[in-house]
Amino acid sequence: MPGLVALLAGISSAHAATVESMRLWAAPDHARLVFDLSGAVNANVFSLANPDRLVIDLDESRLDTDASTLPLEGSAIEAVRTGTRDGGGLRVVLELNRSIEPRHFVLPPNDKYGHRLVVDLEYPGESAVENPIDPIEAMIRDQEMLAQRNNAQAQAQAQVPGSEASPAAPAPVEVQPAQPHPQRDIIIAIDAGHGGEDPGAIGPGGTREKDVVLDIARKLASDVNGTPGFKAVLTRDGDYYLGLRQRTQLAREQKADFFVSIHADAFNSPRPEGSSVFALSQRGATSETAQWLADSENRSDLIGGVDGSLSLRDKDQVLRGVLLDLTMTATLNDSLSIGGQVLDQLGQINRLHKSRVEQAGFMVLKSPDIPSLLIETGFISNPGEERRLRDPVHQQGLARAIFSGIRSHFERNPPPASRLAWQRDHQRQPTGNEYRIQSGDTLSSIAVRHGVPVGQLRQVNDLNGDVIRVGQVLRIPSS
Repeated sequence: MPGLVALLAGISSAHAATVESMRLWAAPDHARLVFDLSGAVNANVFSLANPDRLVIDLDESRLDTDASTLPLEGSAIEAVRTGTRDGGGLRVVLELNRSIEPRHFVLPPNDKYGHRLVVDLEYPGESAVENPIDPIEAMIRDQEMLAQRNNAQAQAQAQVPGSEASPAAPAPVEVQPAQPHPQRDIIIAIDAGHGGEDPGAIGPGGTREKDVVLDIARKLASDVNGTPGFKAVLTRDGDYYLGLRQRTQLAREQKADFFVSIHADAFNSPRPEGSSVFALSQRGATSETAQWLADSENRSDLIGGVDGSLSLRDKDQVLRGVLLDLTMTATLNDSLSIGGQVLDQLGQINRLHKSRVEQAGFMVLKSPDIPSLLIETGFISNPGEERRLRDPVHQQGLARAIFSGIRSHFERNPPPASRLAWQRDHQRQPTGNEYRIQSGDTLSSIAVRHGVPVGQLRQVNDLNGDVIRVGQVLRIPSS
């Protein structure tokens, strides 16, 4: 009998879990609290009011860490209290300074961590980015600008001798002073990979990928914001984690014209080195089109980038598929074009792991209406590159190279409503060896009109396909 009691006591002890550490990350729109556990545990999480508190009860658990060392600054947590529950187990009470929406889940062990309890505190109405752009306001602004431009074109057409006009004399129109062009900025969404409890790859010297890519992303954002006509949006500007789809969703909410995700590569050997640039694969684009069509929310969402003028809501299934496929194709072509220019610039300051833009089905690249690239800045698993990736001077060089390739593309192909488009239209006219694309033009018709092969026209203008846009200026090679 004593042996049986000892055995039962041992089984009971084996089921008791220890909280070995607690980790907290504060983001602009949420905070994440992670309990590192010695074993699986049952948890009960509930809110209390007056004052606002979040209670976390862990069955048959005990605390083996100091909760007072948690970095609470920037989070909704004012203080943390711990104690033993009536009947046993651990109780953790978070005293809150704002309204939250909690959720929690448990995670099994993986190659980096053991058992974990994750508690997310989401802040209703808060944005994940600093100084967010109101997407509705941006859409209204762009639509108003397009309407003004269409009206101006109609008035100009009416003044052309011989143009069609109504038989009745038009009523006198009061001349309104010209309104300044909105000259919106081209928005670049910059995504620093990993973050929070996800450190990414770790170099032989202990350098964490999540840290160096955030440094590079911040330097890239500074370059973007320091250039007239461009604005940067960081998906994360601190040490916290964002889901992959949340990163692209943030870019879409901010009406981004381009999305770039910054990473550092790793391999199980220290030899590989060099930078790489990835765009979405055609297979990835095809599967994502199917995913969007299967998602009821995305079926009614707006596509078409900043314009926001194309809705799938009233389209049948076949037409929706065609529209999304065309959008993904145009987006992919732009991604490959920008990627080539970024790769050329990176090659001037760093070795290249591959000399061409590679394609893969990365989840973070799968936005159908935003050209996107994933950039592996170097191999953090290579001791030499690890040292360079930590160097602020090298980080700045990488940031400048990335932005130089992006800027070069948008200076040549500015979005219609942007400041760069306004400068192009008002400060520079096409020269004798250039042609500005008009409505109804195709790449083949332009090639025939100027007597040059289509392939040569593509090559001179860094085009990866036949997708062109009204207002785009093409260089015409000498015949």
